[in-house]
Amino acid sequence: MYKRLFVTLLCTVLLSIGSIYTFAQTTAGEDAKMEYRTLIDMTASGVLERGMVAVSNDVMPGGVLIARFEAGIFTDMNIGVSFGGANIIGSGSPRWYKLPAASLRYKLFNETLNMPQMTIGFDSQGKGEFIDSLDRYAIKSPGLFLAGSKNFAIFGYLTFHGSLNYSFENGDGDNFINMMVGAEKTLGSKVSLIGEYDFGFNDNGADSKASKGNGYLNIGVRWAPAEGITLGIDLRDMLSNKKWAPGGADRALKLEFIKKI
Repeated sequence: MYKRLFVTLLCTVLLSIGSIYTFAQTTAGEDAKMEYRTLIDMTASGVLERGMVAVSNDVMPGGVLIARFEAGIFTDMNIGVSFGGANIIGSGSPRWYKLPAASLRYKLFNETLNMPQMTIGFDSQGKGEFIDSLDRYAIKSPGLFLAGSKNFAIFGYLTFHGSLNYSFENGDGDNFINMMVGAEKTLGSKVSLIGEYDFGFNDNGADSKASKGNGYLNIGVRWAPAEGITLGIDLRDMLSNKKWAPGGADRALKLEFIKKI
């Protein structure tokens, strides 16, 4: 059943890209009409408008592929579902995630001159392989989160992001309220640079088998080549924090399509 869900989500991505029209919108550059719901791994405060859908794929090392579908069902409220696994791209048998993931977000209030936009929500989708021995994703899912964003008009736009989250992946015995910070800087009408730092307070135990306790530093670029399409390239774990695959930063790709239905 879960494999069929993944195929359905993946086909939705491809079919949606083939049906671009006036109401398609992007999230990169000064011409972007939609707000970021995530930067790289970090949850952000963006919410899809009512009647809009977003379909996306994350492609990561180890043949990891995650397909996600999100929809604006009510004003300021989104729901989503995602599924994937490791070794999907490559040879050999795929290692599917045990369960699909779900997400829900609600915008508490819009940005004002003195206050950031704030959104509360839940997201059970982690990143990377699922480590059965630790009962967790390589990068833990956000779980419950509170995210805020503030925009500034500086040579285009500069946006600062912050979030608090509590993941329910505590099989490794290492869990705490976590904090992430990030930023986006537009470079012209179609391109944005993004960066984030995950403090990893829920993944920094002295006996952790997953991380070295340095936190995760990720950077990336987003490009809007056509209406509705956003392409991304990321360098993840710039501090070489992960233990499960030691070495330099790894690379990941992202494809997203957003439109109104």
